[in-house]
This record gives sequence, C-alpha cells and structure tokens, in this order.
Amino acid sequence: MLSGKKILLGVTGSIAAYKSALLVRELVKAGAEVKVLMTPDSKAFISPLTLSTLSKNPVLHSFQKNDSGEWNNHVDLGLWADLMVMAPCTANTLAKMANGTCDNLLMATYLSARCPVMIAPAMDLDMFNHPSTQTNLDTVKKHGVDIIDAEFGELASGLEGKGRMAEPIGIMEAIDSRLGKKKVLTGKRVLVTAGPTREAIDPVRYISNHSSGKMGYYIAAELEDHGAEVILVSGPTSISPPPVHKIINVVSAREMFEASQSCFSKVDIAVLSAAVSDYSPEKYSETKIKKEESSGGELHLKKTPDIASELGKTKTNGQFVVGFALETDNEEANALKKLKSKNFDMIVLNSLNEDGAGFGYETNKISIFDKDNNRKDFELKSKREVAKDIVSEIIQRI
Repeated sequence: MLSGKKILLGVTGSIAAYKSALLVRELVKAGAEVKVLMTPDSKAFISPLTLSTLSKNPVLHSFQKNDSGEWNNHVDLGLWADLMVMAPCTANTLAKMANGTCDNLLMATYLSARCPVMIAPAMDLDMFNHPSTQTNLDTVKKHGVDIIDAEFGELASGLEGKGRMAEPIGIMEAIDSRLGKKKVLTGKRVLVTAGPTREAIDPVRYISNHSSGKMGYYIAAELEDHGAEVILVSGPTSISPPPVHKIINVVSAREMFEASQSCFSKVDIAVLSAAVSDYSPEKYSETKIKKEESSGGELHLKKTPDIASELGKTKTNGQFVVGFALETDNEEANALKKLKSKNFDMIVLNSLNEDGAGFGYETNKISIFDKDNNRKDFELKSKREVAKDIVSEIIQRI
C-alpha cells in the first residue's frame, strides 16, 4: 500500500534512533521513497551514512548543502512529502513542535509541511509523564499531528514504564493505516466552497467576516485524500491552498455563486462551507468615499445571491449536498430549518457559544444533522480532525 509514497523521516536525539534504521529499511521494502532529516544531536546516536545507505537518498541535517552556498530547501521538502514521520521524537523536539520553535532543518520543514504529520515519542517515563510533555502532546494533537503512542517497557535509564518508542512494525502499521486508506471516493467529483467573501463599498473598503477558510480547506484536502476530484471555490484567505484537483479563486458572493453554479451540475457531492456575506452595498463607489461626502455615515445594503438555496433548487437525486450553520441562538432549531429550506442532505452546526469553536480558532466543536432526523455530537477537536469526521459522515451516507 506504500508503493510510490514519499515519506520524510525525522530522526531526533534519542537512544531509540537505532530503530530508525529498521524503520527506513521496512519503508523502502514496502516501496516508499524515503528522505531522512536529522537533528544535530541525533548524529551522536546513529550515523547519517547508515540512514543514507538504507534510504538510498542523502541524509539532510543542516540548512547549508555544501561550501558553494547551496542550501537544503525546507519548503520544497515539505511540499514533496505525502507524510512526515518523526521517529523517535524527543521531549525537546515535541516542545519545539508545540511552540513553533524553529532552530534546525527538521523543525523548519515541519512548520512548512502541508502533508500529514505523525510522531513516535521516545523518552524516560518521568519525562513522558511530566505535565509539560502531556500538555505538548495535547497541543500538537490539536494541530492535527497523529501520535503513535509510546509503549510500556524497559527504558535506557534502567527504569521500567511508559516512554519506549513504538517498535518499527507498529509504526509501519500506523503509516500504512494513514496512507493506505481505501480511496472510497475515487470517481466522485466534489464541489467545496470555503473562506469568506468580500463585498466592495469602494476601492478601499468592503464588508466581510472573520472566516479564515481553514475548515473548508481541511475538508477539501480530506476529500481529495479519499480519492475524490475536488473543485475548491475559495474566497480570499491568507492560508496555503490544499492539494486538490482545481481551485477557483473568487472575491464576492456573486462571483462565488457564479463559479459554484457553473460546476454544480457536474459534481456528485457539494460541501458548502464558505462564510458568504448576506449583504452587499447597493451602490459601489469608483473612488474612495470621503467623510464629508457620506450622508451621515449611512450605507444602504441589498441581499447577495443565496448560493445554497439556488443550488438546492437544481439538485438532482444523485447529488449529496452538505451545508453549514453558524449560530448564536436557537442553534438546533435554526440548523434544522436551514437543512430543510436549502434542500440539504446533511448540515454541520457550529455554535459561537462554545469555547474554542467558530472563527479564529484552530479547533472546532460540531453537531451533524441529516434529513432523516439523525443527530451526532462531536467533542472539541482540531479543525483537521473535524474535517475527517465530516468526510467520514459523508462517506457513510452515500
């Protein structure tokens, strides 16, 4: 299942680094292409030559490639990989991941990577159980990192307890599970809308909202990861685009409506996660409006196209449409009303009353309703994990 997969293996300064050689050998035997990144401290535990020989690729451990001034491009490495695995991952590297500390090539690549990331912690039992380490593990989980749990056993200190790095066979199983997932959406075309829209008042000002686009981007990436051909219609965002089949960048609600309408009849699934502005100015000023020119600061608005409603009117029996509701009051009632009126098959409810949910957070807490009156509530999770839950629910229903 790993044939042709591109894997970055990060090796950090732990006695468990000797297991990295076995892991590299197994990955290569499984058909994966492996590139190894080492921290400076890890070279005291295992030779770069060993890992280079087994991986059949140069081992990288510093930004500078050679004396000519060439450098190892961490951005390119992060874009190259299908998966990044840190095994072993020390308490030191874990802390850097949790806090965004970037003082070596491995950390720079981690912070640049768009692919999934997995870590296999390795440390003494008291270090592993320390509240700081547990907090850091929780933090990276919220960032979407998969944890290959440490094992119980004899440690390098002579003590016995939890902290041993998982054995290579266990890490291989976790990697295979992550990358070898069945492409159940192969042959399906999916429309995803994401991000905010901007409704121009004049060349300087606009009406918008606080949406970052992250939720929709994670959903698009997860759908593509399951084999779907994703068309992402995105409003203006500051985040990197996900690896999907096609991206259509728009600005206004009218542009998003036209782009969505143009491809809706050709898709099997539509996920309408964009935060579309409900109103736009009645008149657009070609020049910046001055204070003295405005009529008491009044701004007259008109409704923007109701994308969900218009698409719902043309939905065929073979299409599955997912909507979103972000509510502050009467959350369930408003979500169910929207589910019916927009002709959705499923709706995802976000409540702004939940701590850590909604705009501006790396986490989200959702409830999902379908047209058969089923409800499912989820715990607060990273938005990447929430995207997995949403896509899983879509797959179950189609």
